Amino acid sequence: MATKTTEESRPMTEEADFLQIKSIDHVHFYVGNAKHAMYYWWKAFGFKPVAYSGLETGNREYASYVLESGQARLVVSAAYSPSSPLASHHMVHGDGVKVIAMEVDDVEKAWKATTSRGAKSAWAPREEKDDHGIFRTSAIYTYGETLHTFVDRADYKGVFAPTYRPIKDKEAQSTGLAAIDHIVGNVQLGKMNQWVNFYHQVMGFRQLMHFDDKDISTEYSALMSKVMQNGNGRVKFPINEPAEGKRKSQIEEYLDYYLTPGAQHLAIITGDILSTVDQLRKNGVEFLRVPDTYYEALPDRVGSIKEDYKTIQELGILVDKDDEGYLLQIFTRPIQDRPTMFIEIIQRHGAQGFGKGNFKALFESLELEQERRGNL
Repeated sequence: MATKTTEESRPMTEEADFLQIKSIDHVHFYVGNAKHAMYYWWKAFGFKPVAYSGLETGNREYASYVLESGQARLVVSAAYSPSSPLASHHMVHGDGVKVIAMEVDDVEKAWKATTSRGAKSAWAPREEKDDHGIFRTSAIYTYGETLHTFVDRADYKGVFAPTYRPIKDKEAQSTGLAAIDHIVGNVQLGKMNQWVNFYHQVMGFRQLMHFDDKDISTEYSALMSKVMQNGNGRVKFPINEPAEGKRKSQIEEYLDYYLTPGAQHLAIITGDILSTVDQLRKNGVEFLRVPDTYYEALPDRVGSIKEDYKTIQELGILVDKDDEGYLLQIFTRPIQDRPTMFIEIIQRHGAQGFGKGNFKALFESLELEQERRGNL
């Protein structure tokens, strides 16, 4: 199990949850081709396209699609003009997460609370109106060029936001993906604690867990990570930084290709990972694979579980346990051309950790991928 917060960091567990974040409202990707990205999430991951914004709806800046699977909501957008800020962002970073939006009761209160504590404002509280009501947002900057947007939907009854119209002709074959479990951010060497303090002091998050380079390392590379969590436990943001090693770590490779700190992966939870991964594989999703030797010691290390170990090995799923239960997880290969963003599929049986017992095997698998790309 991960190291719990120490006496030194204990004040983090006592911070008032002043933002009162309800949940992650949506994750917004800036991409090169929104229609292609929508099709990928629809056909590969089973997300249902539910809304569209573009020229036909009065949006002259970008094409955008909203997709949902369970409570997980994604938005993919691509610019019409090369002079658009969206196009500039994509030219530098490639496909990636620009906005992590969180639902709150009062966007003005959230904006004032965070900016008064040192956050840089992206935009002040504003209202967008259409026939379906008033959609309220405000936003601040976090690591790299990533934004945290505060969203209030209490007085908005439309499908997503103004200029978005419902999509009614695209049914999806669900893969069982139910909600976003956590979102991991990669930052530069020596910057992890800076952003941990940001989430604590500016947003009132608490430090849930801490992994050092002894926990997450191989012979060649290592990283360090601290997990920040909001008051109700529904929003978890692990923050990673590279650690000194003989060769380039996965975090350094990410920073080389994304060019700034950014969101490294989304972890999406499912209630039946065996069924989910089996369907995702059939849909063409590619996953990392750990050596088969990993599975030889797995029953003794983890003990009795509900799932079949043989099926787990066939699908390449990893298993770990802590004092509260166990979890199953698997990681995709990068979902775009650059070796940056990837997706984790996770199922929890009581465990609140992040797979510490799998770190070494996973890191070795990632290093094999880096070596194939010539980036180790």
